[in-house]
Amino acid sequence: MGAKPELANKMTRLASNILRWTEQEAYYPTTVPGLTVFKKTDTSKPAAGFYEPSVCLIAQGAKRVQLGDESYIYDTEHYLFSGVLLPVVTQVTDASIEKPYLGLKLTFDYQEITQLMTDSQVPPPKERSSGRGMATGTLTAPLIDAFQRLVDLIDEEQHIPTLAPIIRREIFYRLLIAEQGETLRQLAAMGTQTHQVAKAISWLKSNFSKKVRVEKLAEIASMGVSTFHHHFRNMTAMSPLQYVKQLRLQEARKLMLTEHLDAASAAFQVGYESPSQFSREYGRFYGCSPAKDVNEIRLKLAGSKA
Repeated sequence: MGAKPELANKMTRLASNILRWTEQEAYYPTTVPGLTVFKKTDTSKPAAGFYEPSVCLIAQGAKRVQLGDESYIYDTEHYLFSGVLLPVVTQVTDASIEKPYLGLKLTFDYQEITQLMTDSQVPPPKERSSGRGMATGTLTAPLIDAFQRLVDLIDEEQHIPTLAPIIRREIFYRLLIAEQGETLRQLAAMGTQTHQVAKAISWLKSNFSKKVRVEKLAEIASMGVSTFHHHFRNMTAMSPLQYVKQLRLQEARKLMLTEHLDAASAAFQVGYESPSQFSREYGRFYGCSPAKDVNEIRLKLAGSKA
């Protein structure tokens, strides 16, 4: 079933604007704070990556995101909300040269969400157990309009410092009062179990190369170990140690690609004590050895620039 004509027309206009900014580069971090636009002209193989705290919208095409054993599909009628840094496997499922996948991502931090909740007197979150840190929601005309105004600002650089914060507040306000608003409020509200787990995840982001103990993470979250383990799995769809492993593997991959480190050096830098263990886990996660994987990516990137 296609989108309603009103929403379809709005998406067509938004797609046209994104296409204009992605003519030269498929990935374009704009001058508007937190806003990045994307283009892809073919369906892709599944690729491992991270979703940071952000809301993602597709103006044309569709995408599947795998978090643990769960799949999230979003398209021109649904946005994707990621509440914390989550290791995922993504795949563009609808794209072609004639009709490319066109999307955008808007990142945020919880300080601005908490401030918005205070200023706008949004109802506090209900007392409930922590839920998934990722969700999809239904797009509305006002939300699409707000994103359109944000993309329009790229052309008006002198107005970005004044208008971008206003439009961002509108977008996040609309998300707070929409169907997934409860999840966002849980993550932003101090003292909730969801917020406590998010604190531990934030610590992990900066300290994953150290020896990680679940007891330390539970302490950061102000929880008992078993309680923390339960809520962490609820939010991320994986255990703390599985999460750390994915952080390390993806950081090692980035180091090999951008810093030209060999596999052993990358392994030690991200916290592995055994290069052979790193290679085994890398092969299970990415489907081939570190050297072969990095070479294939470099060849692909060289081909796209030729």
